[in-house]
Amino acid sequence: MKKIIFFSLMLTFVMGAAAQDAEKNLKKLPAVNVKTLDGKVFNTADLNNDGKPMIVSFWALWCKPCINELTTIADVYQDWVEETGVKLVAVSIDDARSTSKVGPTVNGKGWDYEVLLDANGDFKRAMNVNMIPHTFLVNGNGEIVWQHTSFSEGSELQLIEMVRKLNRGESVESH
Repeated sequence: MKKIIFFSLMLTFVMGAAAQDAEKNLKKLPAVNVKTLDGKVFNTADLNNDGKPMIVSFWALWCKPCINELTTIADVYQDWVEETGVKLVAVSIDDARSTSKVGPTVNGKGWDYEVLLDANGDFKRAMNVNMIPHTFLVNGNGEIVWQHTSFSEGSELQLIEMVRKLNRGESVESH
């Protein structure tokens, strides 16, 4: 009986330590210099939303699913902000030849997002983005807690549900 109690206590201790380690090992946003739409240098480690969740979405002008995702979210973005306080940062990975078209596209679509330009791909590489759209959910501590690639109609509903979970203090699972 003592052995069973001992092993139960050890298992509880190990599982608790593993859960704490998993929480500690959440990846923070890397510190990479990118540019704002007005050409100013901005370090991605400075991205924050005053302790509220943040969505970081990698996209490009040539990526139709990216445009569809950001346009679909734009239709409900103000509601999301009012409900959850979430902020979306759209990171264009267009190269230097096409970055001049990003601002007019953003304005033409009426996207009310913070937009960053990662023309040399440093932020994309630091975030291990291999295909776009690639969307990350960042908690109020600046830690990446969830991510997904691609976009299909309805994907935005899953995204806002993850934001709601974060706001309720629930864990979210990445896939």
